[in-house]
Amino acid sequence: MNKRLYVGSLSYDTTDQGLRDLFVTAGAVASAEVIIDRYSQRSKGFGFVEMETAEGAEKAVSQFNGTNLDGREISVAEARPRAERREGGGSSDRGGRFDRNDRW
Repeated sequence: MNKRLYVGSLSYDTTDQGLRDLFVTAGAVASAEVIIDRYSQRSKGFGFVEMETAEGAEKAVSQFNGTNLDGREISVAEARPRAERREGGGSSDRGGRFDRNDRW
């Protein structure tokens, strides 16, 4: 079963391949992804690595948490499950409409 890891404090220069190359030394890597901002097309400074085994994930956390990658001290931890997202937009019960009488 694959185990997903969160990798924080990444350099803006870190790539998916660079992340994969580091983590493969701890075990088999199913995927490695640096999260990119959709507007600026620049790294958000964190990513996710999916290890193929729980043992590989545990080894990666203990081996790489606090180590240096591309000039930055990275943090590695087990990723939390994704939070469910609500459908729709807006922040009010009226579907995001604003009325002159609304108070802030």
